[in-house]
Amino acid sequence: MHFYRPLGQIAALTFDLDDTLYDNHPVILRTTQESLAFVQGYHPKLSAFTALDFHRSREALRLKEPDIYHDVTEWRRRAVEQMMLDAGLSPEDAFSGARAAMENFAKWRSRIDVPQETHDTLAKLAKKWPLVAITNGNAEPHLFGLDNYFEFVLRAGPDGRAKPFSDMYHTAAQRLGIPLEHILHVGDDLTTDVAGAVRCGMQACWINLREGDLMRIDDSRLLPHLEISRLASLTALI
Repeated sequence: MHFYRPLGQIAALTFDLDDTLYDNHPVILRTTQESLAFVQGYHPKLSAFTALDFHRSREALRLKEPDIYHDVTEWRRRAVEQMMLDAGLSPEDAFSGARAAMENFAKWRSRIDVPQETHDTLAKLAKKWPLVAITNGNAEPHLFGLDNYFEFVLRAGPDGRAKPFSDMYHTAAQRLGIPLEHILHVGDDLTTDVAGAVRCGMQACWINLREGDLMRIDDSRLLPHLEISRLASLTALI
């Protein structure tokens, strides 16, 4: 545990989800493969559909609607629907197909292997402080056993703009009834989690799970209050 700024009073903790509380890479790889196979098998006109086709559909949509990226779930659904329309499906079939594709996506997206250390750590922390999850992603904590530790979960899109915008950080403080400066946000991303939290007045903890060097990483903009290399280190603050 390394301290870079004086740590003040802590009255609550907020957490990023992906790559903070579990390794998100294996589930994303599997979900991408399964999602592609589902779309290819959904309709004969989609059998030659590729990951590149989906990427192009997403980027075209973002060019038309720049703010769509704040809601990654809706962005994906709209991109799949447009791709199905481009392939020649009727508007009704494309709408139904995109909805079915998202149901399949959600099933695989939340098949996450959560380390026991994460469960143990969150259980200990939750006995002392209220915990909140703040995510830019679309994982569903109630589907992989983490929801019971959190007072609530905030998602980019439904609950405001994506981090590093301060919308969800402010919402968390308001709903908890705790000043921003008394909340410690924990996350793996130096831009969305550390810089986003510090800029809006929160305290920030960077979880460095890949042995990165804070002084050499390109997206290191603001120093966190502390750095840890494993989640269990947070119990030292109790």
